[in-house]
Amino acid sequence: MTSATSSLAFAMAGTVSQADDHPEARFADMSVEETRAYEVDVMRRIADFALVPPKLNTSPLPEYDYDQLDYGMTIGIARTPKGRIWAAWVGGEDGPNAFMLAATSDDDGETWSKPRLVIDSRSPNHPIPRSIIVGNLWTDPSGRLWFFFDQTMRHFDGRGGLWAAVCENPDAEDPVWSAPRRLWHGCSLNKPTVLSSGEWMLPAYLLQNPGFGPFAGIFPELDPFRGVNVFVSKDQGATWEGRARISFPNPDWHEPMIVERSDGTLWMLARTSKGIAETSSEDCGYTWSEPVYPTRIQHPNARFHLRRLASGRILLVKHGETVDGHEGRCKLTAWLSEDEGETWQGGLMLDERTGVSYPDGFQAPDGTLYISYDRNRSADGEVLMARFTEDDILARKLVGETSKLRMLISRPLKGRK
Repeated sequence: MTSATSSLAFAMAGTVSQADDHPEARFADMSVEETRAYEVDVMRRIADFALVPPKLNTSPLPEYDYDQLDYGMTIGIARTPKGRIWAAWVGGEDGPNAFMLAATSDDDGETWSKPRLVIDSRSPNHPIPRSIIVGNLWTDPSGRLWFFFDQTMRHFDGRGGLWAAVCENPDAEDPVWSAPRRLWHGCSLNKPTVLSSGEWMLPAYLLQNPGFGPFAGIFPELDPFRGVNVFVSKDQGATWEGRARISFPNPDWHEPMIVERSDGTLWMLARTSKGIAETSSEDCGYTWSEPVYPTRIQHPNARFHLRRLASGRILLVKHGETVDGHEGRCKLTAWLSEDEGETWQGGLMLDERTGVSYPDGFQAPDGTLYISYDRNRSADGEVLMARFTEDDILARKLVGETSKLRMLISRPLKGRK
């Protein structure tokens, strides 16, 4: 032992022997239950980092330019009053290091800007990553653009957090966004539905899972609320109130969507580990039927898209060459129903390739339909768009003059030539 080492050992021994504070002492007599209570307390404090209001970065270049990105998972797409299209997607990964980006197109999706809005709440100061991972874009009836997103620790901390920022001038050269506000726990991947009553209905979901990894079981008080929670706003989004909760069999990422039928009943489809499940409400969403699996719609464990069109038909975008079949996350097709979802016509193939998923969309005032989706998130990371009409769907091929498929919204370039 060298003299330097001896001096260090002596100093350490002296410090230990002279110190009255033994930090390990408080754990010596703890029971298993008390130790677990301590662990839960620490993890709840860490989860509280997800309550810190996130910041919107409206000048994200060059840090978030495409040559700095290597992943792409689509989130949503929306059209603003003057025709600008906004598209949002996840960068980083579908996991703890996720963040969100958004770009715009002013020529009907032919060309797109570089990322012009980023929400990235990762921090090197946190012991566990904080992510922005689930959300959507929605233009409300007054023309305001909403950006819904989930801020959570890791991939899911058992509580999550549904946040929203609103832009009053989404067609401006320099759009201005409100500070994000937290609406509730959980998250929402799909757009609200405007009911015939004028109410806005937003299906948010709190996973029927107590939390991932070290966060498992730290929020037992939220267990009664796990599932799809239906929220309603009667004042154009100023406030939201919970109306009902639905628990689904074989739960996964619920990703529910709601349409109002012609008779005023509500129809909800949700994702489960065994495909799409459905439930309905006859009292404006206060109570819902027991969820069942519709044999007429077969779908993999993946996101789908459902919406009422101006024509009165219902649009369904799903995987598979038939409505009652599929081959996994490939063959993304569009279908129409004229009888409130009982039967389906058409079957326009939007993209037959494998690795295509997560459709979201809107209908323009002229009736044109727009669907965004992603392809090979980790390998290619492409976010794409299809532009088509109801006639295209029924003809099962493009017949519209402006219809077009596989339009590129974004592609990460880091590590690629």
